[in-house]
Amino acid sequence: MTYGDDRDRVVPEVKTFDAATVTYDEIFSAIIQAGGCIIRNILSADILAEIEKDTRHHIEADKPWGGSIFPIQTCCVRGLASKSKAYMDSVVAYSKFQDICETLLASTTKNWVGNEIETSVSHPQLNNTLLFFSIGPGASNQPLHRDDMLHHHYTLRKEPPDYEIGQDSAIGFFIGGKKTTKANGATRFIPGSHLWDHMTLCVEELTYYAELELGDGFIVLASCYHCGSANTTEDQEKLAYSCFMAKGYLRQFEENQYLKNDPAILTNLHNEEMLAYLI
Repeated sequence: MTYGDDRDRVVPEVKTFDAATVTYDEIFSAIIQAGGCIIRNILSADILAEIEKDTRHHIEADKPWGGSIFPIQTCCVRGLASKSKAYMDSVVAYSKFQDICETLLASTTKNWVGNEIETSVSHPQLNNTLLFFSIGPGASNQPLHRDDMLHHHYTLRKEPPDYEIGQDSAIGFFIGGKKTTKANGATRFIPGSHLWDHMTLCVEELTYYAELELGDGFIVLASCYHCGSANTTEDQEKLAYSCFMAKGYLRQFEENQYLKNDPAILTNLHNEEMLAYLI
């Protein structure tokens, strides 16, 4: 079907699954169709409490955001790879997220080296880690944006069956550290916008709020329009943990894992290849 305007398309359903029963194929299909999906009950309250314990003092030391992309009521902590093993082991390394990233972001090439064919594989790398904490009452909407713009990536208008493995540059993952709702600032995105023409203007009327209970997760392609939402409550804070994985041969955006973390700490904690120390 041909559309005069991408915004006239039928907005695809955002699938919701349970972590105990969801399959890789279900997640893959949901993401190709809508650009994102929700998975309930990924992490327990105990694990989330451990992550918060690791990061609370960093949160309290944070200064109000001075830029325009986040509201001033936002406090955040970066460089979580060297701050919380629980975060890395349970959020970044969540197997179903990593499996999707390996499929959509890994790259394999074959090249002649002398008289022999050499195969090169570039696995996804950790692009950034971020704890969004205390997006407090009074915070305004973030503007809708695509995170893959930082890789100078362009989307092409197409249908879901025409989606090509490898066309995305990064994939995001958000975990609810507390219940996140439309009222207190849940992430919203435009389902299907990963298949729009690059220059199609985004509109708020098409957004979907990824509301999460404690421990729920939201996976979203970086080519989808998305953003944080206004906190219209009087006394609630939004607490969420996030990360993005990117193609291994691209530059990390928003966070440099080589400068942000102490390599001596990382060596004892995590997969060095995922952090791009072995690429």
